[in-house]
Amino acid sequence: MRTVGGARKEKTERGPVILDLPVGTGATGRRIESDSLGEVDVPADHYWGAQTERSFIHFSIGGDQMPKELYRAYAYVKKAAALVNAAERLLPQWKAELIARVADEVIAGKLDSEFPLFVWQTGSGTQSNMNLNEVISNRAIQLVGGKLGSKQPIHPNDDVNMSQSTNDTFPTAMHIATVLEFSDRLIPAVSELRDVMWSKAQKWAEVVKLGRTHLQDATPLTIGQEWSGYAVQLTNALESVRQSILGLYQLAIGGTAVGTGVNAPPDFGEKTAREIAEFTGHSFVSAPNKFASMGGQGAMVAASAALRSLAVALMKIANDLRWLGSGPRAGIHELILPSNEPGSSIMPGKVNPTQEEAMMMVCIQVIGEDNAVTLAGSQGNFELNTMCPVIIKNVLHSARILGDACIKFRKYGIEGIELDSARIEKYVNESLMLVTALSPVIGYDKAAAIAHRALQENTTLRHAALKEGVSAEEFDRLVDPKKMVGNPRRDLRLD
Repeated sequence: MRTVGGARKEKTERGPVILDLPVGTGATGRRIESDSLGEVDVPADHYWGAQTERSFIHFSIGGDQMPKELYRAYAYVKKAAALVNAAERLLPQWKAELIARVADEVIAGKLDSEFPLFVWQTGSGTQSNMNLNEVISNRAIQLVGGKLGSKQPIHPNDDVNMSQSTNDTFPTAMHIATVLEFSDRLIPAVSELRDVMWSKAQKWAEVVKLGRTHLQDATPLTIGQEWSGYAVQLTNALESVRQSILGLYQLAIGGTAVGTGVNAPPDFGEKTAREIAEFTGHSFVSAPNKFASMGGQGAMVAASAALRSLAVALMKIANDLRWLGSGPRAGIHELILPSNEPGSSIMPGKVNPTQEEAMMMVCIQVIGEDNAVTLAGSQGNFELNTMCPVIIKNVLHSARILGDACIKFRKYGIEGIELDSARIEKYVNESLMLVTALSPVIGYDKAAAIAHRALQENTTLRHAALKEGVSAEEFDRLVDPKKMVGNPRRDLRLD
């Protein structure tokens, strides 16, 4: 016997034989399905039913489909709910196992083509919930040799949706999908990028370069120090993403329609959340206050904000590298960026900072999508936020493109970067801001006069200093770029 949600699960009746049938209806043409509004023609080569077809007709707006990752996450909810319902003696065990079997097919992506619905639907996600319920129902019916569309022996509402409402299950699926996307793809991708940047910082820890503030020359630092700043910005952004997951662990499941748990057994949310945690390996729990988790979408807004913070850091880094690699003759060109492809259809030999530009565009998109999520999160009316589809679409899309962009940026933009050592040394030697080292000895005003004179006369800082009465010995003792960068090895901290 297996313990499910704290209760002992036993077979109460022997179900029909489950057939080993491949995915696919094997039919052509149309068939008749029905819902509470009547009969609807649906394509016979798909498993979805009447409510899916109605939504497909009414809400085919643009090309924005609900993310397949959401349906896979949703299937965890259906599987867990079925097993808990069986443990509560509300659903025969064979039905629960059949629903769980089809849910596993959904989780594995085997039924992705059965989820065609668009983002722009009812704000609770009812159409997507029923899309999944209908697909699980008909696939289950097929596996026991029944008639598709008959709703027998597995009913989409009475069985697959038992003890549930869209209002608690859709937000639950949103949280699961986001946690899986963050954990499985985004965090590893950003971590690997950060690690490569940190290794570059260590490699170039003592290479002195010209600093820049306000796009103007500043005192020197080392390339390692500069890159350590990039690595720590990513570390901080990663921590924000990880912290946002903690809020996502709280699931709305068990609240049903308005948070009270009507039509669900006591502790259904807690038991189902434990099952979901077991299936996914993540620390999901039932939210202690379902009214907050259904009426608001604070955890998703926070997750989106974490993605925005990551995008801001990546934008700064990519833009810096784009400028530092500019040239090769008339730009800064301290960095030699990898040459990935020809950069112009008319200018032979031109190579552009394409990975940096791609990353910047991704960051712009993510920041824009966060604005949409923020506004949508503010639209919780009474007991339900009815902007859920646009929230999950934008959060999952932002996480996916950020993760993918980090992988490409690391492989084709960061790993192969080299230094233009001669250019770096030239900028340091010609810098007028080295005069800062003289200021504590000769005073700010005299040091400023030396810098202005060198610039106006187009001469070296040393030459101008000697003209202003600084001795050669004093200048050479004080103006040493390597003494102006602090302790590069000590400064390299990844915190």
